[in-house]
Amino acid sequence: MAYLNYVVLALLLFFLMRRFLPIKGVNTITTNELKKEINNKNKQFVDVRTNGEFKGNHIKGFKNIPLNQLAQVAEKDLSKEKEVIVICQSGVRSQRASKVLKSLGFKNITNVKGGMNAWF
Repeated sequence: MAYLNYVVLALLLFFLMRRFLPIKGVNTITTNELKKEINNKNKQFVDVRTNGEFKGNHIKGFKNIPLNQLAQVAEKDLSKEKEVIVICQSGVRSQRASKVLKSLGFKNITNVKGGMNAWF
């Protein structure tokens, strides 16, 4: 019985860690690095927070595509040929967004570590 408990615990830890570990093939940058990239016209900047969060405060040049709409909107609104830099409030939703973009065939994806919380 104790063996089964260890297996369940190990599986639980594995799935929790997978959720927070960087995604293979997705780059990560800090907000300081983002400040150097923000005017690059060859990159696409996407804020996956809600419309209300975006209206309250956002970085100029970022397009608001809420996470819950990303899968439906990404292929028509974003180019797979350009890098997509994704931000949210803390970095968790943008990490999920990176997974969504990866599953849609986007190859050059960058997540902003710490999100808007780290921007200020």
